[in-house]
Amino acid sequence: MHYGMPRREFLLGMGVAAVTAVSSFPHEKVWAAEALYPPMDLSYFDTPISPGPSDIHFGYAAITWGGNDRQAIADIAALGFHGIQLRANVIKEFGSATELRDLLEKHQLKMVALSSGGVRIDPALEGEEIAKHTANAKFVHDVGGLYLQVTDERPKDRAITAADYKRLARLISEIGKRTADLGVSLGYHNHMGSLGERPEEVEQILEAVDSRYAKLELDVAHYFQGGGDPARAIEKYSDRLLFLHVKDVEPSPQNADAKRPYRFVELGRGRVDLPAIFDALHKVNFRGWAIVELDVVPDETRTPKESGAISKKYLEEKLGVTV
Repeated sequence: MHYGMPRREFLLGMGVAAVTAVSSFPHEKVWAAEALYPPMDLSYFDTPISPGPSDIHFGYAAITWGGNDRQAIADIAALGFHGIQLRANVIKEFGSATELRDLLEKHQLKMVALSSGGVRIDPALEGEEIAKHTANAKFVHDVGGLYLQVTDERPKDRAITAADYKRLARLISEIGKRTADLGVSLGYHNHMGSLGERPEEVEQILEAVDSRYAKLELDVAHYFQGGGDPARAIEKYSDRLLFLHVKDVEPSPQNADAKRPYRFVELGRGRVDLPAIFDALHKVNFRGWAIVELDVVPDETRTPKESGAISKKYLEEKLGVTV
């Protein structure tokens, strides 16, 4: 049988018990308990927390070494950089992600990103593309890396349409959903010869992409060569920036047997306004990685490491940054 107590009597009894309990403590014990928790100034919580200052970490891309990644790792670490970007060839080069992770840890290098190659927008290849880049992201995860970089392949046999940009954006978003599940963020790399060659093309892609799953990996030299102002792009896409490629570019020498009208050079030796770029990064309080990149050494008398030293010297002596 259930026995109940009227609510009024129950509350009255609770109140009497509470008073009795408090009065049973000696006065000095109550005072001691109060002393353990002095009054707190909570005014701090009334003030909005402002964004932190710009905090840029510098890495270097292994592409300059032309596939000799073990040498690239040793040289980049010796130059004093703390991060590295590698290409997908390392997946076959190293027996396992563990082997690469151990080598990077030995040289105190962070794997910032893996270049995963171009995304083909042919609908018949969509499943294959998603699977390939997802597998590459799994490798990045296992090595302890941060980002996966993708570009795209611009169709060469027909005119580009608005549907192409939307199709690329949708496919990148689908890849980004899967890399996000692995804890790896996806960055779209604007690139000459791709759908994202010119600023207005980058804009169309970013308008269509799902910003939750794919960000912009801004290459300042490619953006400049495509007719854009990379410093303005940094301000425009400040909330979409994942990381950057910091590089320089100049017109190809007239006496050179060049395949294209431009060539990439060490920092400070080309036409990119690098001081304006770093001013913009500080203005938007960018906090993340800047990867110094040089596709190939422009002077055959220099080694990749010597070119890296030139760029590092420019950063430290001309821009006043610490690598």
